[in-house]
Amino acid sequence: GSKRLTRGTTLAPGTKPAAESWMKRIFGFEKEDLSSWERLVCLLNRPTDPASLGVFRFLFGLLMALDVTQERGLSHLDYKYLDGAPLCRFPLFNFLEPLPMDWMYFVYLVMFLGAIGIMLGFFYRFSCLMFISTYWYVFFLDKTAWNNHSYLYGLIGFQLTLMDANRYWSIDGLRNPKKRNAHVPLWNYTVVRAQIFIVYFIAGVKKLDADWVEGYSMQYLAHHWLFDPFKLILPVELVSLLVVHGGGLVLDLTAGYLLFFDATRPVAMVFVSYFHCMNSQLFSIGMFAYTMLATSPLFCYPDWPRRFFRHFPACLGVFLPPAAPLPQPSTSCVYPPTPPGDPKDSPGTPKPTKPGRRHTLGALFTFLYVAEQLFLPYSHFITQGYNNWTNGLYGYSWDMMVHSRSHQHVKITYRDGKTGDIGYLNPGVFTQSRRWKDHGDMLKQYATCLSRHLPRYNITDPEIYFDIWVSINERFQQRIFDPRVDIVKAEWSPFRPNPWLMPLLVDLSPWRVKFSEIEGTLDNQTEVVFIADFPGLHLENYVSGDLGNTSVQVLQGQVNVEIVEEKVNYTLHPGDKMKQLPGGAYHKVYTVSEGPSCYMYIYVNTTEAALQRNFTHLLELQEKIRNGTETEPLPPELQPLITGLEDDDSEGNVSDPVLRVFLRRQRRMKERKERREASLPQRIERFVVKKYYMLRRGFLMTAIAMRNLAVGPPPLEQLTQEVAYANMKEPDSKASLDDSLQAEVGHGEL
Repeated sequence: GSKRLTRGTTLAPGTKPAAESWMKRIFGFEKEDLSSWERLVCLLNRPTDPASLGVFRFLFGLLMALDVTQERGLSHLDYKYLDGAPLCRFPLFNFLEPLPMDWMYFVYLVMFLGAIGIMLGFFYRFSCLMFISTYWYVFFLDKTAWNNHSYLYGLIGFQLTLMDANRYWSIDGLRNPKKRNAHVPLWNYTVVRAQIFIVYFIAGVKKLDADWVEGYSMQYLAHHWLFDPFKLILPVELVSLLVVHGGGLVLDLTAGYLLFFDATRPVAMVFVSYFHCMNSQLFSIGMFAYTMLATSPLFCYPDWPRRFFRHFPACLGVFLPPAAPLPQPSTSCVYPPTPPGDPKDSPGTPKPTKPGRRHTLGALFTFLYVAEQLFLPYSHFITQGYNNWTNGLYGYSWDMMVHSRSHQHVKITYRDGKTGDIGYLNPGVFTQSRRWKDHGDMLKQYATCLSRHLPRYNITDPEIYFDIWVSINERFQQRIFDPRVDIVKAEWSPFRPNPWLMPLLVDLSPWRVKFSEIEGTLDNQTEVVFIADFPGLHLENYVSGDLGNTSVQVLQGQVNVEIVEEKVNYTLHPGDKMKQLPGGAYHKVYTVSEGPSCYMYIYVNTTEAALQRNFTHLLELQEKIRNGTETEPLPPELQPLITGLEDDDSEGNVSDPVLRVFLRRQRRMKERKERREASLPQRIERFVVKKYYMLRRGFLMTAIAMRNLAVGPPPLEQLTQEVAYANMKEPDSKASLDDSLQAEVGHGEL
């Protein structure tokens, strides 16, 4: 066999490698390779084994084919785009609109076939173009679906379009002997390795943010069962600070470096693989964890598949990547002159070549692409209109999981421009997304869209105002946009700062330590909300009748509390507390101090507390009945405590509403427990069946759409039957247990 050089370059049989310097042993190239542009072009076009790139191409195409049906939304495309419905959308460019529904299925079919073509290496370049053209179109259609990994998929697809990733384990190689097992230039590996390095390293740099370092970004993660082993030796607070935040920071900062060097790569592969496997369980991130796992072997020697699959039985060779023969020369690479003393015409020795225009363009692309990727995460000083409390649109800055948000209060007010009438809109009307609440550009698009829809409801020239309260990384709830500005007429430019964005009150961040102390003094039934507001503004709030003992206490600044119905005002200073706000009524809190005011609401959900007491009583009674210690005869209305609820239809036999909710919760918690305690084969079966019906619906709906485009739609009755057949669910399918429980009145704690 051949002798292997650093980074997978191969030598002809019988050729002895020259003595390697320490720089080549560590970095894979000599210092002289950087001495001139021509030498650099030769280095980046150095012949390299195509095996690792070919395996990655196969895995990436497979994962993207799965992604099209899941996160891209093929299985629920008709719900995603709601053809013909009055819907507000959020494209990157306002002129972009989705095609009619059947044509959108065609777009997704082209994307899916492109991914399959990439996987198989079949008409590879054309397949890449099919995939990236449709992928970026769908990506630009909806900013609300943007995230870092979806952006990464598009980038890798673009990179593969320019690479020779079909030179190994591909159908194109079977069709064209010149492409089969041919060398690829080193820059093919350099670009994708640099991309993955940037993903890790920039994500780590972004995590140097004070909120992440201090442990405020992802506090809730430490309660996940995946961190239970760490909680055996550390309290949950330290698990959050040291393991979740500290471990994530260190791994992101070091992963790219550790994967690059031979000595540290085995350790890096273990930790990176563990990290991504955990992420696949912690977050709903589709194929991202598996895509990152597929990129890790790219940092190994490029001939690793040959050495790995060489150990498999020969009978499996038809299905596995080939282990032999050695790569053949390719015009994509630059071959150096034969060293003095070596036979120039020995078999397998490529003829020396000089770099041409193609090789120069490959090297130039490498530098420009890597420079652009290093610049984009810090380009927010150009696209200032997209900056809010965090810089830029979420999705191309690699600031993954650095910011968490919670929304306490969202109010949309409209004013008829002709009559002056004022009314309110349900937050999220005419849209399926909630991300518009955090981004000024989307809020402008939403307001413009609402101004086009409202005239249909006899509202002329509407003015639209948004009052949105957000807490970022456990801070005070505060306004993010000025509620006094009509967003329809407000100015917005992608290149100028947003004038109606309210500043984040970062000076109040130290209060978060006090929040934890206050929350620690409350019992399980008492809730607290921390509010900060700007001078000259007020909060109009409604206290539900379910919320007893609702009080407001000032922490900083000065406020006036107005009880609207009573027309009474109370002035509160720091430390003052108004102990009983009237339930079932509105009140207003005005900030009258020169600086921001800070106050907190403390309340008890008395209805929920009473319901919980009833549940406790019913549970105790049920236990007494089961163990035979209940001596009193059971009233007829409580007989279902013995029989329970077998299905939803039996709920009508239970007259007491509290008992009905109790039994329904008992049944669903039992189902939830059974799912958690299911054996591994049962879990696999449940997973496979669920995915089968999801894929089944996507492909059946695609077939219906293609038939409609080819020969026209059938009669409505037939179309209805076809869609109903596509919508068939798996046997005994149930709605999400978590969603069902949370939807019940008084069960938000579950």
